[in-house]
Amino acid sequence: ELTQQMFDAKNMMVACDPRRGRCLTVAAIFRGAMSMKEVDEQMLHVQNKNSRYFVEWIPNNIKTAVCDIPPRGLQMASTFIGNSTAIQELFKRISEQFTAMFRRKAFLHWYTGEGMDEMEFTEAESNMNDLVSEYQQYQDATAEEE
Repeated sequence: ELTQQMFDAKNMMVACDPRRGRCLTVAAIFRGAMSMKEVDEQMLHVQNKNSRYFVEWIPNNIKTAVCDIPPRGLQMASTFIGNSTAIQELFKRISEQFTAMFRRKAFLHWYTGEGMDEMEFTEAESNMNDLVSEYQQYQDATAEEE
């Protein structure tokens, strides 16, 4: 159950749905009384059940760790750190909001007054767009292309 909850969108700290992208890599840290074998089986089950949400061209892309000391007041807990192409949704939203504000030069004077140049904002926008494109390429990539 803990492994299922880790991959649930409502338990993520970022407002993007992981089912709209593909996991590149995952680190899962468990705390409490459980065996490493049990954890590995559960993670393998989740990965096999949801294989379309994991890229196949990165072998062994899930790493797990177990600490047998549970957090205070709980029997067990887990932490999920994942690199998913779904994050591009968030980057796109930020980019759209930035573009709208930058077009109006909103708040720009605060930054130029502190020594920044307008060109730095244009470069940052370009970097963000490149990052979104890169994540899209990773999402679309298959093992045969390598």
